[in-house]
Amino acid sequence: MKRTCLMLIAALTASPVFAQGAGMQKLQARFDAADANHDGKLTLAEAQAGMPRVAKRFDQIDPAHKGYVTLGDIGQYIAQRRQ
Repeated sequence: MKRTCLMLIAALTASPVFAQGAGMQKLQARFDAADANHDGKLTLAEAQAGMPRVAKRFDQIDPAHKGYVTLGDIGQYIAQRRQ
């Protein structure tokens, strides 16, 4: 699962819309720090504790209401907002 997320992030960072290497590294680091149980997913509680901007937009980032967001979900949301 984590490998799939990393592959998606690699594809997103190759896109000119989301080509911000340092920004992506910071996002990855913040996500990893917020992911308290290291399962590659952020619950709303984890996002509230470690990524408050993600928490504020949690329902938009998780439109399927899975109850969690992945780094790939966040990257996709950012890319969509920038278009």
